[in-house]
Order: sequence, then C-alpha cells, then structure tokens
Amino acid sequence: MITFGIFLLAMVAVGFWTYQDTLTFSDFALGGRRLSAPVAALSAGASDMSGWLFLGLPGAVYAAGIGATWIAVGLAVGTYLNWRLVAPRLRTYTERAGDAKTLSAYLEERFEDGSRILRLLSATVIVVFFTVYVASGLLAGGVLFEGIFGGGFEFALTVFAVVIVVYTVLGGFRAVSVTHSVQATWMFCVAVALPAIGIMMLGGFGALHEGITDKSPSLLDLGAKAAFDGDRWTSGEPLGAVAVISLLAWGMGYFGQPHILVRFMSVRSAREVSIARRIGVGWVVVALAGASLVGLVGIAALDQPLENPETVFIALCAQLANPWVAGILLVAVLAAIKSTADSQLLVSAMALTEDFYRAFVKRQASDAAMVLAARATVVVVALVAYVIALSGGAVLDIVAYAWAGFGAAFGPVILLSLYWPRMTRAGAMAGIVTGTVTVVAWKHIDPLLGPLQSGIYEMVPGVLAATAAAVVFGRFVGRPPRRVWSGPLDKKDASAMPVG
Repeated sequence: MITFGIFLLAMVAVGFWTYQDTLTFSDFALGGRRLSAPVAALSAGASDMSGWLFLGLPGAVYAAGIGATWIAVGLAVGTYLNWRLVAPRLRTYTERAGDAKTLSAYLEERFEDGSRILRLLSATVIVVFFTVYVASGLLAGGVLFEGIFGGGFEFALTVFAVVIVVYTVLGGFRAVSVTHSVQATWMFCVAVALPAIGIMMLGGFGALHEGITDKSPSLLDLGAKAAFDGDRWTSGEPLGAVAVISLLAWGMGYFGQPHILVRFMSVRSAREVSIARRIGVGWVVVALAGASLVGLVGIAALDQPLENPETVFIALCAQLANPWVAGILLVAVLAAIKSTADSQLLVSAMALTEDFYRAFVKRQASDAAMVLAARATVVVVALVAYVIALSGGAVLDIVAYAWAGFGAAFGPVILLSLYWPRMTRAGAMAGIVTGTVTVVAWKHIDPLLGPLQSGIYEMVPGVLAATAAAVVFGRFVGRPPRRVWSGPLDKKDASAMPVG
C-alpha cells in the first residue's frame, strides 16, 4: 500500500510540475512538439503496452505454453515497422498540415476535404472506441487494487480514475509523456527482474526447462498449444496456420493506433525518429520477452496451479519476494494499465476539443479557451468511461475489439496517405468505414460461412477489406489532392525524411 501510494502521489506531482509548461493548446495536445527521442520512444511503448503486458500475455503463456508467444513476435515486428514506415513521414506531414494536432485534422488537410465529413467520421470513431477503451483500463485498475488490497471495487476504481484525471488535466500531453518515461523504465526493469529472480530460485534455465517439461512437454513446443483446465496441463492440439496468423496479426494493428501515432507527431524533429525507433523497439522486445518468461517461470515455480492464469504475475510476486519488493514489482502492473488509459483519455479529449468544438462550434476560439475546453473534455470522457467501468465486463475482449477496430479503420488509410500521393478523400472515407464495419460485424459473419468458418482474428479481414476499399475508391472516385506532399518539410529534416 505504501509503494502504491508513493507512486500515485508522484504521478500527481508530475501534473503540478508540468502545469507551468502547459500554456498553449499545442502544449496541452502535443507537448509543443518538443519531446526528445528517448521520452517519445518510452511514452510510445508505455502507451502501447497496457496491463495486458503483465496480466494477459503471461497468463496466455502460463496456460498454453510457448506457442502463445507468437503474439509477442507479431507485436515486436509491428512496432519496428510502425517506427520505420509511419513515424518519419507522419511527424513531417502533420506539421506541414497546418500543424495538425490530431489524426482527424491531418486527414482532413491531407485529402483537402472541404466538407469536413472525413474529419467528423474519423473523430467519431476515435471518441467512441477510445471511451470504451479507457473504461477497460479503469476497470483493470480497479480490479488490480481490489485483488491486491481487498476493499470495495468502486472505491478502488474511483481512486485510480481520480489520479489519472488530476495529472492529465493539469499537465496534458507533457505530463502524460513524462510519467510514461518513468513508468516505461519501471516496467522494463520489472520485466527483467521478476523472471530473473524466479529462474535463480529455481536453479537456472536447466531447472526451468525440467520443471516445465514435467508439467507437459507441449508447453515448450512453439507449434503447439497446451490445454489447461485449472488443475493440470494436457497436450492439447498443434497450432494451425489460422491460429498462428491470428496471433501474428496483432502486429498489423500498430499502423492505426491513435494513442501511439500521436507520439510520432510529438517528436522534436523527424531527424530524431531513428534514435527513438532504436530505443522504442529495444524496449518492446525486452518487455515482451520478460513478460513471456514470467508465464513460463510461473509454470515451474508456483506451488499450486492457478485457477485464473492471468494472476501469474501477482502470484509470483507474492511467492518469490517479500512484501516491500513485491510492492515495487506490482507497481509495474499499475504503471502499465495507467499509461495506456491516460493516453487514450487524452486522445479522446483532443478529438472532442479540436475536431468537434473548434471545427464545428467555435472556429475562432482563443488558445486559452481551447486549453480550458480540453481540460473540461478530459473530465467528461473520464466520467463516461468511469460509469461504463462500474458495470464491469470482460477487459480483454474490449481491448481486442478496440485494437482491431483502430488497426483496420486507420492503419491502411494512414499508410496510403503517406505513400500514395494521388489517393482521394473517397478512398480514405471508404477505408475507415469498411475497416470499422468489418471488425464490428466479423463475429456475426464468420459463423455464417459454414464449412468455410475460419475463427481468424477480426483484424485480418478488417485490414484486408479496408485496404481493398481504400485502393478502389481512392483510384476511381473523386479527384486526387492538388497539393504535393512528398519531400522534406525543411533542410533539418531532409536526412530523416524518405522522399516518395
């Protein structure tokens, strides 16, 4: 309780500290585009890896064995490609697009949409998906507090939500990014430390291998998925091509995640993207490997099988460390949950402020009015998410839908906007609508296919359908933009900007 309390108070203190630097709307929305490469990289990683990193992934590996790590491979590859293909151009293009502060504003400018329909459509998708996504983060935080300390779920949820709202309202994007760099460092250290402690206590990697093999040899088969019934492991079935593709497909979602893409927009210059890429990809690889090892160590080290595999991280902390060390390790779970929830909360608030309030209500709003409106919308979105979280629900199901929804709706459109100069507004709108509808409807469509039913993750058909729609409509409907977007913004960015 003491370690958790110190951590939460430190996050609030960062909000007060960064308040004095949050003077303009650009400061609140993007940190004034002044983030250094390390801060941007760590913030992107922390925004990406929610509580799933220390709960869902170790739990999946604990229950199914090393075959479940295909999802980590997909995420690592997706992270690298996102930094390589999207980050340099998006950083430059969004500054060229009238210093766009949101993805919706960038898309409107990029496709010369005078009707503002594209901006309204994309902002609506962001607000709806992210409000529910924030609710899943708040719910996970409340469950974590209740599970560790006991007490009422509502009280735990309220404390968690209030802390996030306070420092986000005070410091905006800069406060969120600074706290992320601290939290990402913490998460990195814990991802290395906990499995290292477990392996040392077991007696080395040989003992780890033996302990896992004793439970079931299929747990160490990359091409198989063990079966866990809450009491013991059985061989299960080999992983088919569809299962492997579904796990790898999580990496396809990176190109369309607004809370990650906004970190690319905030880097000091495109020149620093390559540095940020190395830091960000290295962080993700180590964090995913450590989280996967936690699941494997749990199989061999825990005295009794767990009814809920997703509690393996918490159970290992309790069994292998004294309460003070366990508190320090468990703060990493809190940091992972909070760092994603606050990012999504801020992006949702920016969409309401920039893409609805200024775009459709008060176009001549002053900078001070915009900052005030942004702070108010943070509170509004948080309240709605809080009400949704109170009703409970399956956190990981919500996360999977939202991740696939953003990946399919925005991923193909963002990539095409950066690499296909003649793509039209109609193509962008068709891609967003088709991707969103396919993901939402896929679980109803797949069972109707009968013998052809695949069971594949909805990300795959969503991305394929959105890409096809964007290419067809982008080629044959509407006029291409008149403005030439290829080439660097200025001389200082020329060396980092791929010219298309």
